[in-house]
Amino acid sequence: MAISLDIEGMTCSHCVHAVTKALKSVPGVSDVSVSLESRSARVDGSAAPDALIRAVEGEGYKARVAAAR
Repeated sequence: MAISLDIEGMTCSHCVHAVTKALKSVPGVSDVSVSLESRSARVDGSAAPDALIRAVEGEGYKARVAAAR
């Protein structure tokens, strides 16, 4: 299952690294792709969306499940 998140507050490659690391630390995550350009993340695996959002917010960024594109 893939979940797309909109991430607010990312401004540089350090931000991307921090968000990627936080998302990869969530149990059930198998792969993460974070884009600074689109300020979004795609997460593959079985992790709950709420756990992903908490992980991102724990790094100081805002996150929400992205609307279907």
